[in-house]
Amino acid sequence: MSYYLFLDDERFPQDVTWVNLPKHNWTIVRNYTDFVRTIENKGLPAEIAFDHDLGHEHYQAYHVASRPGNGVIDYSSFKEKTGLDCAKWLIEFCNKKNLPFPKFYVHSMNPIGKQNIISVVNSYKRYLQK
Repeated sequence: MSYYLFLDDERFPQDVTWVNLPKHNWTIVRNYTDFVRTIENKGLPAEIAFDHDLGHEHYQAYHVASRPGNGVIDYSSFKEKTGLDCAKWLIEFCNKKNLPFPKFYVHSMNPIGKQNIISVVNSYKRYLQK
């Protein structure tokens, strides 16, 4: 059974207007734990839409770090994991089960977080092509 997974702590798929998401009946998950649990219970989705920042602590850290001279975000200090953590978990899941990584979108408003998700997934896909 195929399904479509939408990861975002606040928004709904129809709220995302800056990325051309297909008009699927998305299964919505709000955090890392629900993301993992859903995939473990339902299997690999056909498509995934990733948000990066999944909690207020992520938003606050991003806004502070994005000011000139403030530097890098220490993601290890967060209580809630990010969409990047979800992407990394999914890479391991696909690798262990010898499954292809599903089609994905990144709708995060955090440009650095968005690029980090895209980069880690594309690096994994390049690794598989070797």
